[in-house]
Amino acid sequence: MATSIVTTIPSYAQDKLESNKNELISKALSEIVKEGNAPGMIAAIISSDSVLAIGSAGVRKAGTNVAMTDEDLVHIGSCAKAMTATMLATLVEDGKLSWDMKLIEAIPELKNNIHAGFENITLWQLLTHRAGLPKNPIDELAHTNLEIKERRLSLLKDNIIFAPANTVGEWYYSNFGYIIAACMAEQVTGLSWETLIKERLFEPLGMTTAGIGDPLKNNSTDQPWGHKKSWIGNRWKPSRAYYNEAISPAGRIHCSIEDWAKFISLQLPGDNTFLDRTILNKLIEPVGFYAAGWVVFQQTEQPWAKGIVLVHGGSNEIWYAAVMVAPAIDRAYVVATNSCDFGVTDRICVEMTNKIAKMDQNLKEIK
Repeated sequence: MATSIVTTIPSYAQDKLESNKNELISKALSEIVKEGNAPGMIAAIISSDSVLAIGSAGVRKAGTNVAMTDEDLVHIGSCAKAMTATMLATLVEDGKLSWDMKLIEAIPELKNNIHAGFENITLWQLLTHRAGLPKNPIDELAHTNLEIKERRLSLLKDNIIFAPANTVGEWYYSNFGYIIAACMAEQVTGLSWETLIKERLFEPLGMTTAGIGDPLKNNSTDQPWGHKKSWIGNRWKPSRAYYNEAISPAGRIHCSIEDWAKFISLQLPGDNTFLDRTILNKLIEPVGFYAAGWVVFQQTEQPWAKGIVLVHGGSNEIWYAAVMVAPAIDRAYVVATNSCDFGVTDRICVEMTNKIAKMDQNLKEIK
């Protein structure tokens, strides 16, 4: 009888604690929505085992009363760069790529059709934004008549004949770098990035909701719409203006929070059969402050985390998402909104990740 009491009370207390977290998250998001700073939002606290707490507020589409839910799909923008890098890491583990492989080694046909400044750039430089590339290709809508692998290769050829836009070896954020890294994988495997990300990341991790581009299946409200701020009346205007599929490797993935958590958990404590820990550690090894899809803060900058903190933000101009991972304390915090008003939305999402982190730490002390 005594044993039964001891095991039952902590279980009840834990259930009540998680319920409190859900309510606190939803309340904080509701305040943001009521102030007109987002049509809808979702936020969550994640551990290596599961989504510990989640809340949502607002609507899927401005002008309707269809509520955004905890299970809705969210577009994570450039937070997906870490997913592309991790998929490429599986090819490194298989020996098909290497971190120091040069672009011209993966795609030999470029050797005599590339500016000399790019001859020695490597896969790792592409993933850490140190390849001297501009943020985006000159014309990402070019070659739309071509199959997707050939389209990306043609974009690469169009742009790589010019001198580096920035100093090779110095940091300059580049979506184009991730497109080129995907090209390297496509050329050595013969498969598109779309196939590789599905077969080498989504399926092994059980990310059944993960997809590319617009999460909507039709023109209704089966999933959230993206939104921009309208100049008329300062209102949220629903939009399905997603970026061109050629730039998908740089950030056109959507998924549920639960499935995003499955990916994030790779950088949290615990065993996994997906990738060797040395390779996972390489992905978060910064060159300066940026690793492969992660901005890395050291322990001295975020002492509460008792170790490094990994962060990233992502937007396609109609969504915004932010993630913060603290591996040493087995926690991650994510926020996503189906809207974007740069200068406001990004600030609010970052503030919200910090708020739920603080909320979680306080509640952990109570526990």
